[in-house]
Amino acid sequence: MSRAALLALGLLLSACSVEQVQTEVTRKAARSVVLNVVATTTPAPASEIATDCIIANATNAELNDLARDVGTRAGTVTLDNVRLVASKPETRACIAGKGLAPLTL
Repeated sequence: MSRAALLALGLLLSACSVEQVQTEVTRKAARSVVLNVVATTTPAPASEIATDCIIANATNAELNDLARDVGTRAGTVTLDNVRLVASKPETRACIAGKGLAPLTL
């Protein structure tokens, strides 16, 4: 890697706080969990769009709960957590606004 690229990478990384990085990692982990649940009843690309709506409307606490289940098979608690966020009026409006049918999880 060139010096310029290393310098640019260093500047980019220093602009990100630890909290921002942690939040992004949590969101990505939660997204993978939610996508696995949604994909069981909704084919791609609709499952990915619906997942984005769910993640966008989850609280930080809900994202943390979902992210804890990354790498494991979704159990009852995980399914309940996904259903809870998916049933929020804001999430349902997001999904409908994207032209998708309501989710059945």
